[in-house]
Amino acid sequence: MHSFALEITTITVLSLVIFSNALSDKLKIPSVFLLLIGSYLVYTLLPHFIPLDLKNGFDTLIVFCIPLIFMADALHLHFEDVKRYWMEIFYLAVVSVAISISAGASLYYFDIFSGLSLGAYVTLFAINMATDAVSVQSVLSQFKGIPHQTKVLIEGESLGNDATAVIAFFFIGLPWMSSGDMTFGTAALSSLKVFSFSALLGLAVAATFYLIMKLFSDRRSEFFAFVVEAYSAYVLAEHFHISGILTLIVAIIGTKVFIDIDIENQKEELSSSGFSRAFMKTKLSKFVATTNERLAYIYEMASEFGYIAAAMIFFVLAEMVDFQILVKYWKEILIMFGITTVIRALSMAKFAFLGAQSKYIEPVGLEGWFILTFSGMKGALSIILVHMLPHDMPYREMFEAVTIGVVVLSIFVYGLALWYYFMFVKPIEADMPKEIK
Repeated sequence: MHSFALEITTITVLSLVIFSNALSDKLKIPSVFLLLIGSYLVYTLLPHFIPLDLKNGFDTLIVFCIPLIFMADALHLHFEDVKRYWMEIFYLAVVSVAISISAGASLYYFDIFSGLSLGAYVTLFAINMATDAVSVQSVLSQFKGIPHQTKVLIEGESLGNDATAVIAFFFIGLPWMSSGDMTFGTAALSSLKVFSFSALLGLAVAATFYLIMKLFSDRRSEFFAFVVEAYSAYVLAEHFHISGILTLIVAIIGTKVFIDIDIENQKEELSSSGFSRAFMKTKLSKFVATTNERLAYIYEMASEFGYIAAAMIFFVLAEMVDFQILVKYWKEILIMFGITTVIRALSMAKFAFLGAQSKYIEPVGLEGWFILTFSGMKGALSIILVHMLPHDMPYREMFEAVTIGVVVLSIFVYGLALWYYFMFVKPIEADMPKEIK
């Protein structure tokens, strides 16, 4: 007899997404809270509604979900915003994350987590410094009045933050744990090599799919071209043992930048730079890859697909939750949550200070510092990374418990802090769409 496990699981996930959106609209609370609670309740109380073996099929699931999640995030960045805020985004997404992971790893010398090697500290903080754009957008998208600059910084930081954390995890932390020793020069050279090759491959994929998209002119084909591009970039990079997530992000943003330049050139009938002028003459200049109207549809569809993919990851989180293990490591969880919160707050304070002092970085002010600090929610990527730890790793159980605890605490504590601020401290007009944006 045919198994309907996939169909039943799909019905359950989509139904929970619909229910969470509708209930959040009525209760005026972020849907991510309801999605997280609902996935755990369904998985524990109604296990027959999730007949798929998510635990053993996790590797396949994450390969399927990662491109959809990051594609949706990357498409929200616009060329003008990247051009204007590239320095701020680079600092938040690369410099700040690297400093934060290093600061966390330095706690090795204070023996905060007894028995862990220095490489294990790097790995643990790389996992727990990766932010989750889906959770943040679920909270912030409800409110009007948030400065555009702050939104751009959050989107750019969350994407680059994840790429930096992944590189630190796979190419520094894990090798350091297995070898037991790694010099700063080796770590820096390895990171730079992976970053460079991933970015170059991403640009190549971006240019290729930009030209391909000029062959058709309907929004459905263009959206699925982005989907194919995201999967292709991820798979190609992983095949060559570089960062699939960074390659994917660069590819999507790169294609989007080419499209934005294309549209701007068509509208103004001139190029924004010598490079774009030369580049545009090498392709079929009469045909644009897409239009602003069709892009609006692409954004909406990408957001929905990304949100559903994140919902699948939440169900895996529900499967991983074991309250006995969480209670066993409750001290480590609270310590890690406290340390990562303090590190992020100090890191964002330094960024705010630089903005106030430097003419190259636009100031964000006290409110910007607050929003940026509490937009550091953890989520899908942290769950993915901790699952990829070697099964024979001595401290795997502790790493999983700490990561799950930090993910849950960050979503609820950070999310409630932002929600409370915008609902009561600085009440601004709520915009509670029935569809996740």
